[in-house]
Amino acid sequence: MSEKDKFDRDSISNTLIVAIGLSLVCSVIVSSAAIVLKPIQEKNEEEFRQQIILDVAGLMEPDGNIEELFAAIEPRMVELETGEYTDVADPATFDALMAAGDPQLGVAIPDDLDIAGIGRRAKYAPVYLVRDGDAVSQIILPVYGKGLWSTMLGYLSLEPDGTTVKGLRFYAHAETPGLGDQIDKQPWLAQWPGKQIFDVGDEPQIRVIKGAVPADAPDAQYKVDGLSGATLTANGVTGLVQYWTGPHGFGPYLKNYREDS
Repeated sequence: MSEKDKFDRDSISNTLIVAIGLSLVCSVIVSSAAIVLKPIQEKNEEEFRQQIILDVAGLMEPDGNIEELFAAIEPRMVELETGEYTDVADPATFDALMAAGDPQLGVAIPDDLDIAGIGRRAKYAPVYLVRDGDAVSQIILPVYGKGLWSTMLGYLSLEPDGTTVKGLRFYAHAETPGLGDQIDKQPWLAQWPGKQIFDVGDEPQIRVIKGAVPADAPDAQYKVDGLSGATLTANGVTGLVQYWTGPHGFGPYLKNYREDS
């Protein structure tokens, strides 16, 4: 091989051609893998969401078939302002967090109402009705709001009276390990069933307090024990539960439901 041929082979242009070619091949491989894996990822995410809903409803069974168990739950879309059901979107695919940022699908939350610290919310939201025959046995609401370090996302389940808590579960957060992360631990979550959201009016009364709830407190049904060393996380839970059950969240829907019931 001549020196000229060696020089041409090692030239900058040849090196760039090889680098660009490899980049294109890698891009095609990565893009193809993403396309192939996307349906699997979406299916896994949907199953995880359904599992959390089943868990908060008390319907999850060990080794149970998630799809079959979820058949007992009826997803519906709600227009939050009116509290009425709507067919504007499919609750199985509706992304409330993404919709919140859409000028057409989201609304800004007034500062004095934004106790969940989320800034905006979607105009619509899914609800999940657990049915026992024709009767509704639970209402499950998606809830989220700011904690100390993260946005806490979860589901709140209510008894058929539309005010008694059946359960609360969080499926995503980044609160402090050993402190704020107690929000997804069973000892703390076990306090929620039986608590009351509303008193005689439509304003939510339930809240997480600092310290323990006195057993003889006259309003103990509206209070949940605080989280030691995680006051801001506890305040965030109060804010998100009160916001989403309040007049700017699912409040109109829950009022309609109680009146219709």
